[in-house]
Amino acid sequence: MLAVDTNVVVRYVTRDHAEQSARVKRLIDDNDVFVATTVLLETEWVLRSGYEFARTEIVAALGAFAGLPRVTLEDPELALQALIWMGRGMDFADALHLASALDCEAFVSFDRRLATVAKRAGAVTVRVP
Repeated sequence: MLAVDTNVVVRYVTRDHAEQSARVKRLIDDNDVFVATTVLLETEWVLRSGYEFARTEIVAALGAFAGLPRVTLEDPELALQALIWMGRGMDFADALHLASALDCEAFVSFDRRLATVAKRAGAVTVRVP
């Protein structure tokens, strides 16, 4: 199994560089690949900030990539829950934080917007101290 970096995932998703995108497609078609949660987090940031992908495009792209037969995510349940909550309006990083805290009574943050969005999304309770 090969672990891949953010730039590999971005090339696969965006297909913005003909030569590199073709190499990445072959690599992922021909090998089992591992994607760390931190790589997903950075990929979301790059797609949003650098490529100006809309929230729905990011959810679709990361979901499709994660569903490829030879792709293994570090924590697929965490990633899926974060993508679901992102689709409901939550920031991806916040969604990952909350999905990691599913077994906790609450997630404590000064971010009042997060508390509101989390409640709407049906996520872990966010408590403002």
